[in-house]
Amino acid sequence: MTFRNLMVALTLVGSPVAAFAAGSTNTGSVLEVTIDRAKVIRIDKPADTIIIGNPSIVDATIQDANTLILTGRSYGVTNLIVLDSNGDPIVDETIVVKSHETHTVRIYRRSLRETFACSPVCEPTLTIGDNTEAFDSALSQINNRNKLSEPKDN
Repeated sequence: MTFRNLMVALTLVGSPVAAFAAGSTNTGSVLEVTIDRAKVIRIDKPADTIIIGNPSIVDATIQDANTLILTGRSYGVTNLIVLDSNGDPIVDETIVVKSHETHTVRIYRRSLRETFACSPVCEPTLTIGDNTEAFDSALSQINNRNKLSEPKDN
């Protein structure tokens, strides 16, 4: 078999697989959600069931039959499928959870990163991807501060 014939054969064999894979993903649209923020999504038909490919990336709740609330939980890419009461898909979207850049500053010390929320004074904030020492320090301080507002046991 010549190289040209081999390439034609591979193309013909691969085409149905590629076509099937392309048809089984989504409608091609992408929804962007910011981590730690909620996004309201309106849909045309009433929703009955929500399916999230990876719920650790985004969370979804039904506010009412035509309103979904998506909340970014972690960076990444997943999908959202919404079914109507007959089980037919009415939404099939890719969801990308991205970071928020507004009022944030990232400081890099070699390969170590720390993130600060600035409005107008900069304070440490918990951000996935920050160096472990800075993240753990901020987490400990936040947890200790939150404990101050908890009711004391008698």
